[in-house]
Amino acid sequence: MNFRTLGDSDVEVSEVGFGAWVVGTDWWGDRTREDAIDLLHHAVDEGITYFDTGDVYGHGDSEELLGEALADRREDVTVATKIGYDFYNNPQAGHGELPKEITGEWVRTATERSLDRLGMDHVDVLQLHNANVEEVDADVLEALDELREEGLVRSIGWALGPSIGWLAEGDMAIREEFDSVQLVWNLFEQEVGNHFLNTIRETDSSTSLIPRVPHSSGLLNEQVTPETGHDLDDHRGFRPDAWYETGWEKLETLRFLERGGERTMAQAAIAYLLSHDEVATVTPTFHTKEDITRWAAASEVPKLSDDELTRVADRYADNFGIDRDDGMDELRSSVGGDDIRAAGIDKRATAGPRNSASSD
Repeated sequence: MNFRTLGDSDVEVSEVGFGAWVVGTDWWGDRTREDAIDLLHHAVDEGITYFDTGDVYGHGDSEELLGEALADRREDVTVATKIGYDFYNNPQAGHGELPKEITGEWVRTATERSLDRLGMDHVDVLQLHNANVEEVDADVLEALDELREEGLVRSIGWALGPSIGWLAEGDMAIREEFDSVQLVWNLFEQEVGNHFLNTIRETDSSTSLIPRVPHSSGLLNEQVTPETGHDLDDHRGFRPDAWYETGWEKLETLRFLERGGERTMAQAAIAYLLSHDEVATVTPTFHTKEDITRWAAASEVPKLSDDELTRVADRYADNFGIDRDDGMDELRSSVGGDDIRAAGIDKRATAGPRNSASSD
């Protein structure tokens, strides 16, 4: 496993991280508490040191599981959590979005409650969870600075959308030099990542990017096919047929990224993201210990060559040669979509490549 530094902080993260939305929630299928802890332990054994959770995942259950599993390994790992939803005073309706609470006072209250559940005296990365740009005012920024000065958090991040808000939010985080911006980014969904790469380079910002959903919810690791899709026992089982079908066609155009015995497609999807210096760590959605073993190794597979990166860009610019919609447009946008249209990157209004919204 290789390691990188998060933003302008001294927080070191493994190039492949663990997205703890798979433990403490039922979004990706049910698992016992013992199985979840076993999965987390296996991740550490495979060299993963970055663990990313959120207070709303399982309404605190994910944080509690993570804290229990890592209690004896705290000095060896980097722990990130997210705050911004008031699940304490509001019932959850399925997977619907809860009311947000993002004020200076709430930032401190939510952080202290997260630390209690984690059983830790600090978190290495505190992220605002799906905050909209107008919610992050001077009081919120001051509260974040105070928490860092007090040693309760070591670095500050902002976790974005996809369909809740991302463009103005990520740009603000980069301008304010947050240590990290977390985003949905993969070979099939490149607009967001490409936009923030440009913002970072144009502003000479130190902000690091943390891509999640690197396998486009199971397409790029070949765990989802048009034949198996609707049999899944999680949110992907409700996606339109066109998403599975067009995704599989796109996948076939990227087979040149495979190197027999040296780099699988699933590893190449992660290596593609790590080819950008601005990326600190990539957080796949692990289902099994076998997933962890295979994908953690992506940190050390052959890097993508300049020629391979050029071919990827060409495929994407041509929408992988596909002239059909993937049926996901209604889930794809920033808040209202006005900022995306103003920036000229609204794919619903062009014939260019289409990206599919993905959840944690």
